[in-house]
Amino acid sequence: MKQSAAVRPEPTFLRKAAIINGGVRDHVGKVVVEPIPNFDLNRTIFQTLSGAIPRYVMKTRVAKEVYWSDMAAANIQHAYDDVREQVELPEVSSDLMTFLVEECDFDVEHADGSFLDHLYFGFEYATQYYSKQSPLVMLLHSILGTGTNTFAMKADKIPDLRSLMNDFEWHQTESFPSILRLLYVGALRRELRENLHRVDDLKEIRFRRVIDNEPVVMSGEDLWIQLNYQLIHIIDFLPAANWIAHKSDTSFIIFRDLYDILDKAGKLEAHVNYTPADGRPTLDGEHHSFGSWLITRIPVSVVEKMAAKSIQSFSSRIGHSLDYEIEWA
Repeated sequence: MKQSAAVRPEPTFLRKAAIINGGVRDHVGKVVVEPIPNFDLNRTIFQTLSGAIPRYVMKTRVAKEVYWSDMAAANIQHAYDDVREQVELPEVSSDLMTFLVEECDFDVEHADGSFLDHLYFGFEYATQYYSKQSPLVMLLHSILGTGTNTFAMKADKIPDLRSLMNDFEWHQTESFPSILRLLYVGALRRELRENLHRVDDLKEIRFRRVIDNEPVVMSGEDLWIQLNYQLIHIIDFLPAANWIAHKSDTSFIIFRDLYDILDKAGKLEAHVNYTPADGRPTLDGEHHSFGSWLITRIPVSVVEKMAAKSIQSFSSRIGHSLDYEIEWA
């Protein structure tokens, strides 16, 4: 389904619930999760994923439809309508919107929905829960590349896009795909965790831009802001329910680790409600095959290694270097 960037998509109930709650919840017992029949991975940003096993794992994790009871859906809608009346979404400049409509391709995202569904969710969430920073970054965060080598625009359009944003918005946007990949590879998270005792000594980080491998230098202050944007971004990829069973979902692993790092560093500026689930793993309300159940049993350490290897492969294909360097004062 082709969509225009000029039309804000209607969020799913799961996204509306995140807006209402100001964060994420395990909706176990409140939803039914079923596989999407005839799901085509090639219609998503994971179309570039290679290998039968990685493709099966990814398809199993993203090809899901979440169903709510009529009462739950009505309650969410009522609460969401109240939120939208109280918090007005900012206008996007007409010139930037024209660029998004005429120069960009937003046909695919992480399920059968549009790229724009995901982008507008981040924009809406940041408007309400990260108001001290520009929400425009979340609307544009993947315009220079996703983690799977899909690009909404060509690199030769960068000067045009750059002219439509202020310096801060541009710098955060151009850096987003690179920092996302570094988070999934893991070394950046480990280095930040090992240096939690001196977070204010983080002077700058140097890395390469995904779309064209150009060098980028980001201050320590801007990196912490960037990591808050990244945390908001990952909200949209978390399991709807049964968190204990899905603890090895790649995005959930990154979310938990990044949340903990930001929290312990005293750098969690975005409002993100999150309470870890406890208890025994269940798949309550989920219809699943033996294969999909088996995937939930993969150890977290194995999943992290698989994710790192996948990102390294994607970057290698396009000549993008994942090398980075942090300078500590």
